[in-house]
Amino acid sequence: MEWRQERRNNWRLLRIREDISKQWYFTGVAVAFLVLLGVWIGLSYFKFVDEVFLPSPLSVIQALFLSLLSVEYWKEIGISVYRVFMGFLLSCLLGIPLGILAGTFKFAESFVVPISEFFRYMPAAAFIPLIMVWAGIGETAKILVIFIGCFFQVVLMVADNANQVHKDLLYASYTLGANRWQVISRVIIPAMLPQLMTTMRLIMGWAWTYLVVAELVAANSGLGYTIMKAQRFLDTNSIFVGIIVIGLLGLIIDRCFAIINKKLFPWVE
Repeated sequence: MEWRQERRNNWRLLRIREDISKQWYFTGVAVAFLVLLGVWIGLSYFKFVDEVFLPSPLSVIQALFLSLLSVEYWKEIGISVYRVFMGFLLSCLLGIPLGILAGTFKFAESFVVPISEFFRYMPAAAFIPLIMVWAGIGETAKILVIFIGCFFQVVLMVADNANQVHKDLLYASYTLGANRWQVISRVIIPAMLPQLMTTMRLIMGWAWTYLVVAELVAANSGLGYTIMKAQRFLDTNSIFVGIIVIGLLGLIIDRCFAIINKKLFPWVE
């Protein structure tokens, strides 16, 4: 009987959208990272790729620990985190109200959504010359690059979140005597909050992807700057270190969003 039960559990792995145990889930995560690490080790140690272009995992880990022991490197991390969070917060502060407006009123949707759809396909890097003309080459310019990369995505995704609130909830609130503002503040916004948190989590990921682009704007600090500086000297160890640190920071922040979302909205799967 035990082997039959185990066989059934194994078949569940191949079922569409079927839940699996945490043990199997983390096994998949571990296997994925081990395969990636194995490919990297194979390419570097067997000299399939020159070490100038692909250093060994050991040399990258050593460079990572040396960088993290440096106070200066932590300052670079702090500067990049500041830029990402400022661009992210600015895009959310302006984009979320516009998105709620567009997802609630069809007239606002006709005004906001098409122009957002138009601008979201424009690469943020293309705006760098204009940003340098408008805002100079200081911190404002770098934050604006991240803001432009995130803002239009925020508007469209939040509008979709608001639009997905079921109309039955709106009709029920009208029946109970709610006015327009009460429907927005007490029905639509609370109902969309779980999806809104997921949207903000995704937008934060995009903010990190725009960091290196933002730090192309006459930067002399930040993780993106250290990567670009290392590229000029073919210091691939430092390039890998910068990429790994950005990935780890993004992963930590993503997990924080996931935990907060689960704590605030435990009923959402």
